Amino acid sequence: MRLILRQCKLSDLEILIDISKTTFINAFEKENSPKDFKAYLDFAFERKKISSELENPNTAFYFVYEDVNLIGYLKLNEKDAQTDINSEHGIELERIYVLQQYQGQQIGQWMMNEAKKLAYFKKKNFLWLGVWENNLKAIRFYEKHGFSKFGTHPYYIGKDKQTDWLMRFNLKE
Repeated sequence: MRLILRQCKLSDLEILIDISKTTFINAFEKENSPKDFKAYLDFAFERKKISSELENPNTAFYFVYEDVNLIGYLKLNEKDAQTDINSEHGIELERIYVLQQYQGQQIGQWMMNEAKKLAYFKKKNFLWLGVWENNLKAIRFYEKHGFSKFGTHPYYIGKDKQTDWLMRFNLKE
């Protein structure tokens, strides 16, 4: 399997919105109320919002391809684009998603390694993320990759207040 990472451009907007919605729906729709979930989708993946994020120099989306097939994406935030920490020394991995039909093939592991390389290349001291406390599979994945919990924050799906674990991976000791 030959995987390729490519930074998204504004011209990728529609494809990015589509894969973002598809992967998020597959991951979380069944565990949330339909009304709150729809409200979240309408907010988080709204065209103007994603377009603004693509134009922000402190946010970067990356598509992952298996040869020519788009199979996933990740999103990194730096500086003031970070959702919580806002540290010059850290970078946030806000999203890392693989299309359902490609899961279980070590693609997430490859993507995580690429995210770490990008953070290291940018001379960051740590990579951090938020993960829903009930997403035990993802928590185990992050722990396997050296992340450890350092806090929590609220995360809203519509009006439903949920809790995310904040997890950190130190790039420099």
